[in-house]
Amino acid sequence: MKLKKVSAMVSIQLVAAILLLPASAALAVEPPAPKAAAAGPAATLPPQAPAPVASQPAAAPLSLAQEMQKEQQQPVTPPKPFYIPLPHSHSPLSPYMPNSVPPPNLNNSPLLQSLIRDGKLYLSLRNVIALAIENNLDLAYFRYNFPIAQTDLKRTEAGGTANGVNTSVVQSSTQGGFSSSTGGGGGASSSSAGAGAGGIVYSTLGAGAPVPSFDPYLTFRGYVDHTVTQEGNVFQVGVPTFEQNTIEGVANYSQSFRFGTNLTVNYEGQRFANNSPHEAINPTLYSNFGVQIAQPLLAGFGLASNERYIQIAKKDLKITDLAFKDQVMATITQVEDIYWDLVNAYEDVQVKERSLAFAQKTLQDDQEQLKLNAIPAMQVMKDESDVATSESTLTVARESLRLNELELKNAITKSDDPTIDEMPVIPLDRVGPADPNASKSIDELIAEAEKNRPDVIEDQMAMEKQEASLKSIRSELLPSLDLYGLYIGAGIAGPQNTNCDLGPGECSSDLPTGFSSMLQNTFNYSSPEYQIGMTLQIPLRNRVAKADQFRTALQFRQAQISFEEQKKNIRFDVRNSLYALQQAKANVESAQKALDLQQSTFNIAVKEQKLGATSSYDTLVAQNNLALAQSAFAAAQTAYEKAKVDIDRATGETLDQTGVSINDAKSGVVRSTP
Repeated sequence: MKLKKVSAMVSIQLVAAILLLPASAALAVEPPAPKAAAAGPAATLPPQAPAPVASQPAAAPLSLAQEMQKEQQQPVTPPKPFYIPLPHSHSPLSPYMPNSVPPPNLNNSPLLQSLIRDGKLYLSLRNVIALAIENNLDLAYFRYNFPIAQTDLKRTEAGGTANGVNTSVVQSSTQGGFSSSTGGGGGASSSSAGAGAGGIVYSTLGAGAPVPSFDPYLTFRGYVDHTVTQEGNVFQVGVPTFEQNTIEGVANYSQSFRFGTNLTVNYEGQRFANNSPHEAINPTLYSNFGVQIAQPLLAGFGLASNERYIQIAKKDLKITDLAFKDQVMATITQVEDIYWDLVNAYEDVQVKERSLAFAQKTLQDDQEQLKLNAIPAMQVMKDESDVATSESTLTVARESLRLNELELKNAITKSDDPTIDEMPVIPLDRVGPADPNASKSIDELIAEAEKNRPDVIEDQMAMEKQEASLKSIRSELLPSLDLYGLYIGAGIAGPQNTNCDLGPGECSSDLPTGFSSMLQNTFNYSSPEYQIGMTLQIPLRNRVAKADQFRTALQFRQAQISFEEQKKNIRFDVRNSLYALQQAKANVESAQKALDLQQSTFNIAVKEQKLGATSSYDTLVAQNNLALAQSAFAAAQTAYEKAKVDIDRATGETLDQTGVSINDAKSGVVRSTP
């Protein structure tokens, strides 16, 4: 009787399973509506993974992610802003004393410590960007270019050549990444040609007539000389051994001006004393004062020639500002990519953990069934193999997550902190905000890129520098024609020689006897000398100047081509980024549909297993397929987020989209959260 009841129940279950199969097939064909985020076999995330804010009900208490974001809104003591002023002092000894630069601050900003809770580092995308601005070493390195460019301007204002500023964009602290998913679109380069063909390549930028120093120079020279001479003709000096003492002092002041004018002021004073009785005055005091003004009329004339280094330094200051903006955009782009790679690796670990937990639960259930001889032993062996595979894939996923954590920490810290290195990172943002560039036309995006991208303006200013150099180098071709004027005043004095053996008329003198009278005669226009003249120097072949001028013209044409090439590359870059964004969005939609289908298939398999229509192994296979779909969806979502980041870079709107202030980036202190 009992056997009949059991048979009847089994028959009823089989009939129910047969009736349920068409419904299961229909559910597999029509998946449910797409969800914002895919759910695995377990509805809740692991305890160490705070759920996204959007998934919390309105009436539910704050999640850990919400609490962390609320705490991060509290004010944090900012670090000291980066500021290195040019040295300035009123001390007369200051120009001759070396200046020191304070050592760099290599401590991590206080914001980093405020994001740590329970031994974990909780980071939103905004936090990562803020930490990169304050701690990234690439930006810290580049900030020194601002005072370097200012020193270059000061140097050229004194008549020196422009040393130039290295404004190349570096990404040494944000290189790498350990995710296979990447965003589309590549950066455009402002230069397409290499330099150097078996030797050093010099540029003719700034070539032209020599630029004089605009700083005044004061020169002093003095000496005391004692000379003893054996005389063969005593009648000439009156003594057989002629002794002479000479004291001389010379002072010179010179300065040049930006029109090429040069001013030179000289003063020379001498005292001669000897033992000759043939001198009417002894010692003899002599001084002269001279002023000379010279003005080039051809080569070296005018502001265009003599201020060319100043104009180059001013352009370099502006280019440094633009290049820093380019550096900030590049760093933020790289940091965002690293963050989304971390999110992908983090979610992949969660998927692998849920898959392993389900495989272990299936193994435990099947082991119990095997004890009851309800299933064959082969089923348990398959479960054990699946558990081993899940453990292996989880180990790989955790290692990838660990590497991505280290990569992100490297990009947002100044110094290596072992405690932070070992600290798990919990990403708080799983999906980025909508990007308005996705809805713009290609023409609008190209127009935005040509207006916003700093490398376009950099290339334009580089072309303007070449054009200015083409004008200034023409001065070098001209002959050198200098017009000068000279005035000299002289004075002489000295006491009568008491040993004079000449006649009374020859030994007498009406000259003043003191230094003051000598100086007065030097400057009182009593013994003037005027001279006006010109100097003309004509290079007969002038091959060096001609070659430099022609090369400058060629380099200007190259700069024009480079500028057009840059604009062309930007158009291609924008199109490439837009296509990559559209493709990434389509991949997300496709991955979402595949995920929904696998979720429905898994749900049906669970129901069929409960009804006895399928085995636990079939359910385990469905769960593995669901895990693969979840990982594929996470990878597609990451690629889409990185594609949004890339199109912001391509259009030059990275700072606007992330809310980064360029002034905060220059100071290295985030006063307003991005």
